Amino acid sequence: MMRVVSLFLPRWPTDRFRRKSACAPPSETPLVLAGRDGRRRAIAAVDARAESLGLRIGMAVTKAQALVPGLAVADADPQADARGLERLALRVVQRISPVVSVDPPDGLVIDTTGADHLHGGEAAMLAFLVRRLAVWGVVARAAVADTWGAAHAAARWGGTAILVVPPGGAAAMLRPLPLAALRVDPDRVRGLRDLGFERIGDLMDGPRAPLALRFGPEVVRRLDQALGTAAEPIEPARAPDPVEVQRVFGEPIAAAETIARFIGKLVAALCIELERRGLGARRLDLLCRRVDDRWQAVRVGMGQPVRDAARLTRLLCERIGTIDPGFGIEHMALTACVTEPLAARQFVSGLAGPAEPDVSGLIDVLANRVGERRVYRFAPVASDVPERSVTRVAPLAAADLDAQAGAVWQGGAVWQGGWPRPPRLLARPEPIVTMALLPDHPPVWFDWRGVRRRVRRADGPERIFGEWWLRDAELAAVRDYFRVEDDAGGRYWIFRAGDGEDAQTGSHRWFMHGIFA
Repeated sequence: MMRVVSLFLPRWPTDRFRRKSACAPPSETPLVLAGRDGRRRAIAAVDARAESLGLRIGMAVTKAQALVPGLAVADADPQADARGLERLALRVVQRISPVVSVDPPDGLVIDTTGADHLHGGEAAMLAFLVRRLAVWGVVARAAVADTWGAAHAAARWGGTAILVVPPGGAAAMLRPLPLAALRVDPDRVRGLRDLGFERIGDLMDGPRAPLALRFGPEVVRRLDQALGTAAEPIEPARAPDPVEVQRVFGEPIAAAETIARFIGKLVAALCIELERRGLGARRLDLLCRRVDDRWQAVRVGMGQPVRDAARLTRLLCERIGTIDPGFGIEHMALTACVTEPLAARQFVSGLAGPAEPDVSGLIDVLANRVGERRVYRFAPVASDVPERSVTRVAPLAAADLDAQAGAVWQGGAVWQGGWPRPPRLLARPEPIVTMALLPDHPPVWFDWRGVRRRVRRADGPERIFGEWWLRDAELAAVRDYFRVEDDAGGRYWIFRAGDGEDAQTGSHRWFMHGIFA
């Protein structure tokens, strides 16, 4: 079943102006963009601060300036807003799905059929989209449904920032929404209201022929598109100069073997073009256009630049099962949407010794099956605090940035310190109940997760001080770590918050932080 995401950007003109303009006012200053409405100058867009002060689109600029002293006014630029929306669509293409299109004037539409599992499900995918756009300075609301029309209505009239309409639930969701949610022009909406139609459900319950006769085919077409009974193709956005190869078929194809054969031909042609440009592909998008004008998309990613035709063909053919050819595919396009420079290199001869094993192919297979965010490796970070001394990096990364910890891992770094560390470190230290005879002694026993364990052997303490240069609260913070072994042979890493004497060094509570065996 088709699944479509609609992104609603309610303040796109003002958000774009603040991001791109060098003369943008401070964020706390209310901002409006003005345009011409006949002979008068009227407000074309408002930000959240201006709207909270009572300013509305269509209001005269002179009246708005009288109501809000210190109001920032700038000229609206609809053409620049449209170009910015197209650039934003290309950025979303690189992160979510190959099929992304502009939904002017204030939105994007994304065909995410078969792509949500790579992002942890539909709700997690929408949350990631909203967070990512917030990082870019754009306020967004997102909804996913079975059709473009239903997702469009849910994003704008659903009442929440994130809304997942379950499969088959578009009709029930649309029924209570106002007529404006159907993407019908305002004149037709007013005409329908004059006849007593207030909600979409009123149109769904009545005959279609009188509506088409009086208001033209647009009302019925929009209703059918929202309900999924009429097709509404999404035309994917594409970069101005992509590395792309295409194939148009005289007769539609549908068999998996035929699709695989033509994938191999497209990949071979693409690799020739990549070699001519000195590039390698990091991400490939295969778009298949069916005879009913719907797109089927397959995306594969690589951990490093690749232009090996056999390897790329194998990755794409593994995803053929996700393609629904319907009544046949009449057009296929293969695009290298993310590329990096890749120079020719000589393979090491066996006479020079054994070559280093290449695990990049295995990593690519795993990442495309379970999602690239779920395949990673741990790397050391320069920190004495255990939970900060490790970060996740891409499997083949030479250097990476841990945005949350704010630490940069440099390629070639090694784990420091002579004290052993547990192979399993808990995400958060868990409190335990203990009894210790003296502050510098390990506990005699401890309770963890409802089980009491008696300590047979112990080693420690290893004292770790807080990183006072990062947080003032860690100026006097101390942890004393112990390695302990219980009667059953289990080995654990526990610590006491504080030095056991001074209350300023910590709470003196005990915690479980890791497991050795």
